[in-house]
Amino acid sequence: MRRLLARRMKFHLFGAFFVSVGCAALYKFGIADPRKRAYAEFYKSYDPMKDFEVMRAAGVFESAPPK
Repeated sequence: MRRLLARRMKFHLFGAFFVSVGCAALYKFGIADPRKRAYAEFYKSYDPMKDFEVMRAAGVFESAPPK
């Protein structure tokens, strides 16, 4: 029973470290990077003036009435 807490603590610290690094890597490669690519792909062909005109025609803006 001697040093049981120290032995168990070492095991759990290493385990927690590896689990947290694994979760961070899964989030980065599974969520963050695909999201960045999707945003980059969207903004390659995004025309803000065209989008503004569509919203203006729909009557979204009070300061820019539809034509």
